[in-house]
Amino acid sequence: MTIMTRAKPPTTLGELKESGWKSRSVKEEMRQNLLKKIAGGESVFDGIVGFDRTVLPQIENAVLAGHNFILLGLRGQAKSKILRQLPRLLDEYLPVIAGSYLNEDPFDPISPKAKAMLREQGDKLAIAWLPRDERYHEKLATPDVSIADLIGDIDPIKAAREKLDISNEEVIHWGIIPRTNRGIFAINELPDLQPRIQVGLLNILEENDIQVRGFPLKVPLDMVLVFSANPEDYTNRGNIITPLKDRIDAQIMTHYPQSIEEARKITVGEAVIRNSDVVVPDFVAAIIEQVSFQARASEYVDQSSGVSARVGISAYESFVSNVERRALRNGHRDNFPRMCDLYAVIPAVSGKIELVYEGEQEGPAIVAASLIGEAINSVFLEHFPKPVKETKDGDSRPTDNPYEAIIDYFGSGRKLELSDDMPYDEYETNLRKVAGLEEIVGGFFAADDPREQLLRMEFVLEGLYRNNIIARETHDTAVSYGDVFSDMLKGMGGVE
Repeated sequence: MTIMTRAKPPTTLGELKESGWKSRSVKEEMRQNLLKKIAGGESVFDGIVGFDRTVLPQIENAVLAGHNFILLGLRGQAKSKILRQLPRLLDEYLPVIAGSYLNEDPFDPISPKAKAMLREQGDKLAIAWLPRDERYHEKLATPDVSIADLIGDIDPIKAAREKLDISNEEVIHWGIIPRTNRGIFAINELPDLQPRIQVGLLNILEENDIQVRGFPLKVPLDMVLVFSANPEDYTNRGNIITPLKDRIDAQIMTHYPQSIEEARKITVGEAVIRNSDVVVPDFVAAIIEQVSFQARASEYVDQSSGVSARVGISAYESFVSNVERRALRNGHRDNFPRMCDLYAVIPAVSGKIELVYEGEQEGPAIVAASLIGEAINSVFLEHFPKPVKETKDGDSRPTDNPYEAIIDYFGSGRKLELSDDMPYDEYETNLRKVAGLEEIVGGFFAADDPREQLLRMEFVLEGLYRNNIIARETHDTAVSYGDVFSDMLKGMGGVE
């Protein structure tokens, strides 16, 4: 607040009166501050990508309307991140009665103790200034959360220590919700609260008061309540009691990034990269993000659980780390990605996707490797012509096949071996041996950096393998490309 910019902000109720400060509800405070930000063209939420025309306008509408609201979406859709930025709509500081557990308004205290202090001290009543960050609290809903945790309970130890009768309201130990009075309280994963605990929230939402044990309390709390939930849980019968659902003013649906570009912005903003020397080409970054998109369409992945944006973030971090590790072993020239680095992200992917029964039968690592392969092929077809095995006339290949020289190279029985730990010079020599490989990259997807040119050459081989044009075998960290027909005969026992 502007009052706090003074050399000496008010420290007593009398000084606060002289300053001209006026009380207002939390909802009105957030509304007025939001109006100022909108009028001034200021951003309310930072680092939230892809919600500018969908989610964020709905949140702003809810704030302007003075609504308590719930963010409904699958995991990894920035629900918690959004809720934690809501305090930006609060005043920088708020005056409270010094020593009050309930952050009480000096002009309108609500607890018996604070009311007595006001009567006795009048304008000499001491006040403190509460920063906005301390006016936001959140609780993860778990089955063991109790009414005492959220609202409060009788504290017999306090009664004995202060020699108070058990019927005195001062023996109450306040829970986290009353202690957030005049602030914002968030409950994450609301459906996980037991129904009897959800009942305890009804009065807070409807009447702005609470009940503790047998005390006939009327504590007019002033706060904004916000929630988050997964739609899989939220819509299951009995997970959220109907009266509570009815009292939540607005239900706002979140969603995953709708484009690779949006997903990349999220990953770049969230990923922790400890080696800034590693250069990740755009098409490789697109492949990493495409893995999540492939997973969200895969029949092996449980779509009701969702595929978090954290898949792309963790995969990107693992990818860079694998490049860094090889560079340390082989020298600085190897501080550049290879296609094998994409498969190094399998542990980051497999641990973050929920599989259906068929996926479990295949195995998480196999499903993750398949998703990476599908992502590679998707990006490959954006830059190169689709490989064709046969023409309509039955010829082995079309006459204008741009991959003919590469296919003939492997068709003559030659093989190409690459590995994660292969030194750069050997890696380069082996790739340049493949006839036609350098030419097709130069014709369709050339790069100025020689290292990226090699990476794109390897990219072509992966694309041809994904389209069943050439064969590929893996042995630990080594990869061998060869003729698909010879590979089939070998599998049938026709070739030693």
